[in-house]
Amino acid sequence: MGVVDDLADKLAQDVIKAMDALGDEELPEQVANVLGASSPSSEEIFRAAVRIRLAERRARTFLNDHVKAALAARKEGREVPKAIAPGSDNENV
Repeated sequence: MGVVDDLADKLAQDVIKAMDALGDEELPEQVANVLGASSPSSEEIFRAAVRIRLAERRARTFLNDHVKAALAARKEGREVPKAIAPGSDNENV
């Protein structure tokens, strides 16, 4: 990563932490606007970093929940459930 990428990613990490602590889902948007006023290219990299980190967090939560459910099912002698993402085309399979 280059300096701009590193700085934007670090800012994204800090903003996500603050967003979580404050319960302010709009904080990343507001920070992006401030950043974009001075550097539109940095704003885009920051926005991408926030999207990627939040997407990874959602995916990791899904994975952890699925593994817990699968292990519990296995322990109880039940069939291990298929991993089906909420809102996906295979949700109703």
